[in-house]
Amino acid sequence: MPSRSLYNFRVLLAFCDEIGFHLAEDFYWFNPAKLPSPIEWVNKRKIRAKDSVNTVWWFSKTAFPKADVRKVLAPYSDRMKKLIEDPESFYTPKKRPSGHDISAGFGKDNGGAIPSNLLSIPNTDSNSSYLRLCKELGLERHPARFPSEIPAFFIKMLTDEEDVVLDIFGGSNTTGFTAEALKRKWLTFEMNLEYLASSVFRFLEGHSSETVKRVLGELNNSHANYFIGETVCALDPAKKAKSKDESLGQGALFISGAGAR
Repeated sequence: MPSRSLYNFRVLLAFCDEIGFHLAEDFYWFNPAKLPSPIEWVNKRKIRAKDSVNTVWWFSKTAFPKADVRKVLAPYSDRMKKLIEDPESFYTPKKRPSGHDISAGFGKDNGGAIPSNLLSIPNTDSNSSYLRLCKELGLERHPARFPSEIPAFFIKMLTDEEDVVLDIFGGSNTTGFTAEALKRKWLTFEMNLEYLASSVFRFLEGHSSETVKRVLGELNNSHANYFIGETVCALDPAKKAKSKDESLGQGALFISGAGAR
């Protein structure tokens, strides 16, 4: 049917009303590169607009969660940059009809703008080591991958270096890779053994085909306990070559037989 399921909203209410979480804020990931879907209702019958926004709910255990939005400031617009350079040419400090008191400090350079809860991030990855090695070795790529900028935003905003990031639906381990690159410790869980094993490709950039195949062979065991010595993780490809000595080198993947398939 073209009408939407309300299941996700029931989950939201259950998390808060039954489990006791607090909804700290709702975010929306806008993917401008997303293809029209659902096909039946958008492309064929043309009775719905395409879905381009995914909801990201930030839950917390307390009403006052740990967070610092200064860690995820957005770049200033060109107009704001000009205002900071010459504030007197752009505004006069006074109280606006809206109630906002625009003081002289409005033109202060704080390093960036407060981000909105609409995250516009295209999902266009096509040449990562994960995709390349999955294709080379004939392995199925996880179908619901998201760009590293999504977990990076929340990891930066909600955690500090050396904090632990937990992902209970690991998939291709984008979150674990991002946490490693941001110098956080991390734990990832995934029921599908093939997805979990192939997620190691994200940490093997620059390694030989023989090394990749050997590591994958070790991990394709439901009781594997394998340590990767040196890992190179960088969210900016241009910095990846310089980050070898800076990586945490956590590199430990533990695969439990319970629930693995």
